[in-house]
This record gives sequence, C-alpha cells and structure tokens, in this order.
Amino acid sequence: MADFSVSLTSVDQVKQFVDAACRCSCEVDVSSGRYVVNAKSIMGLFSLDLSQPVGVSVRGAPEDKEAFRTRVAEFLA
Repeated sequence: MADFSVSLTSVDQVKQFVDAACRCSCEVDVSSGRYVVNAKSIMGLFSLDLSQPVGVSVRGAPEDKEAFRTRVAEFLA
C-alpha cells in the first residue's frame, strides 16, 4: 500500500485527480477524517472536506502505484 497526502483546491484539480485514478488499474481510496471514498468517484471526493489535504491509499502492483503517484505529483501536499 502506498500512502501520501494531496491537496485538491479547485474543481479542475479534483477532475484531474479522478481522471488519473480512473486510468489506474489499482484501487485508490481517499480519506478525510473518518470518511473514506473511492478516488474514482467524483461525487465521493466532493463529499469530503477538501479545504485541508486528504490522505490517499493506493493498493496494487508497485509499478502501477508509482505511475499513479507520478500522475498526481502536482497535487502532493
């Protein structure tokens, strides 16, 4: 599992993040407080408090996890 934090401060950033998650064959979860949502769900992400950085958990093959992290590198907190 790969864990890191991202900061998504605009609607466009959320859309780009969801698009990157959808292209990933791994399972990607985003957590804020006690809530955990599927990163491939734009509605799920908008249900979280995005005013603070959120946690990202990626489960899958190491090369897929690294490729996803590279795609979302601009959002790393």
